[in-house]
Amino acid sequence: MVKKKQVRLIAEMARKIRAYRELKSRPRDSQKYALDYDTMKRPLTGKMLPVLAWADVRKESRLFSILASMRMFGVGRLFTRKSWLEDHTEPSYWQITKVKVDYTAENMDHGKAWGILTSKGKQESDVKEVEKVMYHDWRLIPKHEEQQFTDFEPLPEPPVRYVPYPPLLRAMLLAQHKKATGRVLTEEPILPLKRDVRLNKDYFRSQEQARQSKEGTEV
Repeated sequence: MVKKKQVRLIAEMARKIRAYRELKSRPRDSQKYALDYDTMKRPLTGKMLPVLAWADVRKESRLFSILASMRMFGVGRLFTRKSWLEDHTEPSYWQITKVKVDYTAENMDHGKAWGILTSKGKQESDVKEVEKVMYHDWRLIPKHEEQQFTDFEPLPEPPVRYVPYPPLLRAMLLAQHKKATGRVLTEEPILPLKRDVRLNKDYFRSQEQARQSKEGTEV
């Protein structure tokens, strides 16, 4: 008979209280990313922005500075970044699907946004949170230019190249296969020169969540 796990009510309540206090004491984005445009310093931390970013800070806009002045906070519209326009010939943009505004901000120019990312002409299937909304390089794509962005067709992927394994690794693979199956591997093992995993923010977040689920959390 499986022993029923005992619920530690006091420990669970203490954990929820600690999490609530941590959430309440955490500064809002409007406080965290507030900027003194005269000194180019953030009042909360006292840190100064890099000198190379000063020109963009004075000329360009943050994402929510644009969304706050639009109908329905820009849901359904396309937004790109100055750095993407300068670095890539293929179109890269976000299509906004959801906006959560921080109504405690003075001009409602802070919050979180979600959308579908198209990177270098390749559209992703999942809706995810828009990153780097506090950067001063966001631009609204005008209505008459949206068709030009959405009609772009990316070039087909080049074929995957393969190379032979290094001698020591090849010997290890052959020995491992023989030990597991009892037979000698007839085909020569080859190594594809293609990364199957994108080392982005979502990948490292999923790795951290998997590690925490295995180790457990402290009470």
